[in-house]
Amino acid sequence: MAMDVVDYEIFGNEMQYVEVELDPGEAAIGEAGAMMLMEDGIQMDTIFGDGSAQQGGLFGKLLGAGKRLLTGESLFTTIFHNEGRNKSRVAFAAPYPGKIVPVDLTTVGGTLICQKDSFLCAARGVSLGIAFNRKLGTGLFGGEGFIMQKLEGDGMAFVHAGGTLAVRDLAPGEVLRVDTGCVVAFQPSVDFDIQYVGKLKSALFSGEGLFFATLRGPGRVWLQSLPLSRLANRIVMAAPAAGGQSRGEGSLLGGLLDGDNE
Repeated sequence: MAMDVVDYEIFGNEMQYVEVELDPGEAAIGEAGAMMLMEDGIQMDTIFGDGSAQQGGLFGKLLGAGKRLLTGESLFTTIFHNEGRNKSRVAFAAPYPGKIVPVDLTTVGGTLICQKDSFLCAARGVSLGIAFNRKLGTGLFGGEGFIMQKLEGDGMAFVHAGGTLAVRDLAPGEVLRVDTGCVVAFQPSVDFDIQYVGKLKSALFSGEGLFFATLRGPGRVWLQSLPLSRLANRIVMAAPAAGGQSRGEGSLLGGLLDGDNE
C-alpha cells in the first residue's frame, strides 16, 4: 500500500500535540483516544487492526488485529481521512508530559522498534506489528521491553517520549545500559537485551530494580527520562488512599493540624 506523504507541525513544550495536514484523499492513523481535534472535511472511522492491510481480505485484517492484541493495544485503530476538496488538519495529543518525536521511517531503514505505549499516530500505510526479542533474559525479565511494537513503511510516524528526550547514535559495539522503562525506540540494527544488575546489595537497596536494558550499536536509540510506569508509581505512592501523605502543600499550620488529627 502506498504511503501518504503528510505535512505536520508540533505545538507546545511540556504537553505537546501534533497537527497533521492531509491533502484530499490522504489519511492518518491514530492510537485510540489520541485525537485532539479535526477540521471540517476530516472523517473518522474505526477499523479492525492497524489499517495497513485493509485490501488484504479478512485474513489480513485478523493478522493486523492479532498483532495489536499481543502488544496489549486495542483490536481497533482509528483512521482519519480527508474527504473534502481542501487541505484539512487533524491533531493528536500526547497522553502525559514529554516530547512528541517525528520519525521519517525512510531515514531509519524503513523499520522502527518502539515501546508498545509510545506510538501516537502515523501516515496511512505505516504497518503496526510486533517485535519479539528471543533472548532468554529479555523474555523472562524484560517486562516493558519483551514485546515491542514494530513500525514499518516509508512514511512519517510519531512516538511519544515521557519527560525529556535523549537521542544517542551508537557506534558499532558501543554499549549503553539504561532503565528498561526509559527505552522509547531504536533501530533494528541495535541489539537489545535485559541484564541482571549483578550485585545483590545494589539490587535490593539502590531502588533501580533487578534488571536493566543493554543497547549495543550500531544504530540510533531514543530514550525518555520519565517512563509512564515511574510517573504512575509516584502518584500511587503519594495518594492518601495508598498510605501516602501530602508534603510541601499548604501552610505549616495545615501540616501541624494534619498531624494532630492522626
